[in-house]
Amino acid sequence: MKRYLWGSLALLLILVLGATGYYLYRHATPYQELVDHGPSPEARANTYLAAEMFMRERGLKVDHANGLEVLATLKPAGNSLLLLGERSNMSPRQADQVLDWARAGGRLIFVAEALWDDDTQQSGDLLLDRVQIHQQLSEDLEEPPEQEANDAFPKLTKVYLEDEQAPAYIGFDTAFHLDDPDSLAQSWANSGVATHMIQLDYGQGSVTVLTDADIWKTPAIGLYDNAWLLWYLNTDTAVTLLFNTDHPSLWQLLWRYFPQALVALALLIGLWLWQAGSRQGPLLAPAPKARRQLREHLRASADFILRHGGQGPLLQALQLDIRRRARRRHPGFEQLEPEAQWDVLALLSQQPVDAVRQALQPVSGQRLSGADFSHQVAHLQTLRNAL
Repeated sequence: MKRYLWGSLALLLILVLGATGYYLYRHATPYQELVDHGPSPEARANTYLAAEMFMRERGLKVDHANGLEVLATLKPAGNSLLLLGERSNMSPRQADQVLDWARAGGRLIFVAEALWDDDTQQSGDLLLDRVQIHQQLSEDLEEPPEQEANDAFPKLTKVYLEDEQAPAYIGFDTAFHLDDPDSLAQSWANSGVATHMIQLDYGQGSVTVLTDADIWKTPAIGLYDNAWLLWYLNTDTAVTLLFNTDHPSLWQLLWRYFPQALVALALLIGLWLWQAGSRQGPLLAPAPKARRQLREHLRASADFILRHGGQGPLLQALQLDIRRRARRRHPGFEQLEPEAQWDVLALLSQQPVDAVRQALQPVSGQRLSGADFSHQVAHLQTLRNAL
């Protein structure tokens, strides 16, 4: 019976699965879906990665470097050097090294990084100043470049080639303009707003100055003819992209090549500071072991109380001592009225009642003169000594 039941269940399951599979086969439609996960880590780390891949697809050899040390092994002939990184820390020696490489036959392409200053007659961009090209804001131009009639794209830069009927269109930033005051340029490219690219013959090589290189970053390289311009400027050369031209400081060079000397110098400075800060001169003599006399202690205590508490505490202490002695000589003294107390004290001390009254009068907050204070203390001491 059990075997028959299990066989029926298995047959039923096979029928259900078969019917489901047949239904899906007849009605299900396969399709493909692309999921965009965004730029790869390589693309996020290198904004010119698409430019590198484009040039390699066009048959150009592309390398990138992080310092000008590459010039020591990079032959000028047949090579292009693209300076796309920040160059504010470039030294004069490095600028000369780059231009000497271009003069020897290299193809140099760089971005103008600073504006020309008429007051100082320089921009601070060493490469730009040495090739005598000035950069300024387009809005400061007195006479913008002449626009073509019926120009449909005035904000795009036009690059004209021989034997070509239409220009190539490049999306340079129109906020900046390149000026050639000495008319050294062999070719240039303008938008309807300003000049954005200038090419110079430089010795056996060439120099190309751009207002910006954002046209070759992702995704701008896919717009207009931006990618074509990158290929055109580097045709028939091996391309080296240089992203970092910062030269190390003196301390960085010293630490790189002479770390032991710097550590020894730091130790010597520390020892010198320790020696300079040590105690100089004879030691102080120890305090004498002889003790002060009781009178000196009492005078010092009285001076301290007078400086910090005033005259009142000293006078009140003498008055309290007089009343304490009077209680021992005359039981019930504290229960008497003040006038009766003065009579008792006058009798016990053989002093006039007026003198007793004056000596025991309450201490006011008013400060007494030195003579009055001494006179009051003398009265109180005479009264106390008589008891």
